[in-house]
Amino acid sequence: MKVTKKDMIYEGKGKKMWSVAEDENLLVAEFKDDLTAFNGIKKSSEKGKGALNNKISTQLFHLLEKNGIKTDLVETINDTEQVVKKVKIFPLEVIARNIATGSLTKRLGIKDGTVLPFTLVEFCYKDDDLGDPILNDDHALLLGAVKDKNELENLRQTAIKINKILKEFFATKNLKLVDFKIELGKDKDGNILLADEISPDSCRFWDAKTNEKLDKDRFRQSIGNVKVAYEEVLRRILS
Repeated sequence: MKVTKKDMIYEGKGKKMWSVAEDENLLVAEFKDDLTAFNGIKKSSEKGKGALNNKISTQLFHLLEKNGIKTDLVETINDTEQVVKKVKIFPLEVIARNIATGSLTKRLGIKDGTVLPFTLVEFCYKDDDLGDPILNDDHALLLGAVKDKNELENLRQTAIKINKILKEFFATKNLKLVDFKIELGKDKDGNILLADEISPDSCRFWDAKTNEKLDKDRFRQSIGNVKVAYEEVLRRILS
């Protein structure tokens, strides 16, 4: 697909979004090499990271589409850019957890590495100034993040379905899907679509045998070899 980037309408921690001259309902998503953690307090850059996330996310979005999940992806057009449908993003981070780690262990005192008895879905309010606080269902309704309880439940069940598909897929690649964070939005027709990305920036992956971390925790925890870890995730996905 040939598109002409027009205006940059948004720049976030991991992407730039561009309007498209040919179609007002499409955008170009450009993956950046930037690395951030702790709401942007820790910052760095890793050359080639954006291209790796683009490739990984493309593969996983295609996998999910084949299994009935609607996404915003139209076409990947080069190493770092995708054409995507314009969607209105819910102001929520939707988090699915299979294994306790990170903030969950700090908040609830669950031992790191504990396999959870069910998929835990959490919602965070997308507001850096507030530190992306965790919301219960009533908070989400109070803030107008969703129109009603049915819509919120739709988001929850979509996350659970995505988790099931990805967890089973990564198990065949000798990876544990520890947790992930997704963004969901509505297109012009009101359809709820998976948007943004699914990558080692937004997921935690552990090697199934050694529990080696193959995701952005390598940056958060100053382990190093971030790009090498992302390359290994891509290699396994494609194997």
